[in-house]
Amino acid sequence: MFDNIKKNTINCMDQCISVFKNNIMKIRTNRIAPYMLDGIYIEYYGTKTPVSQLSSITVENFNTLKINVFDASTIKPIEQEIINSNIGLYPSSNGLTIRVSLPALTESRRKDLIKILQHEGENSRISIRNIRRDINNKIKNLFKNKSISEDQERRFQSEIQKITDNFIKKSDYLLAEKKKDLMII
Repeated sequence: MFDNIKKNTINCMDQCISVFKNNIMKIRTNRIAPYMLDGIYIEYYGTKTPVSQLSSITVENFNTLKINVFDASTIKPIEQEIINSNIGLYPSSNGLTIRVSLPALTESRRKDLIKILQHEGENSRISIRNIRRDINNKIKNLFKNKSISEDQERRFQSEIQKITDNFIKKSDYLLAEKKKDLMII
């Protein structure tokens, strides 16, 4: 019984960490990467289509992406969506190729991005603690229903706390790594 609760706890906390990773991945650093265009869709034959399906995206150098478009009619819409996305990338086209440059971050922008990162980190920790609270409530209900003893209740809550502490450490580590990337000039 407790093994199922423990597995459920670990799965839910893993999902929190995955969401946190995805959220901080979208925050740009001084390195350009193809995933920066993941949230950009254009209208293509009546369907919202991701740019990655309409082109091949490669890193040309440390601050430039090269987008080789498959259909010339999508060049202008792709450029327009990149500009409208407010991610701080600036496209320029040449034939079937769009180059997207990443300007250097200013000190004030770095500080703003660090605040955003810290907010995301706190949201991650709150989510993990909420899962702990819900699981501890289930354990308390099991004790109230006399399904487990008081000793088992304490032991189970102690194990859940250890799991929670490990996931918070993972979250803090991811946050520290992203901050380090952000501060590289």
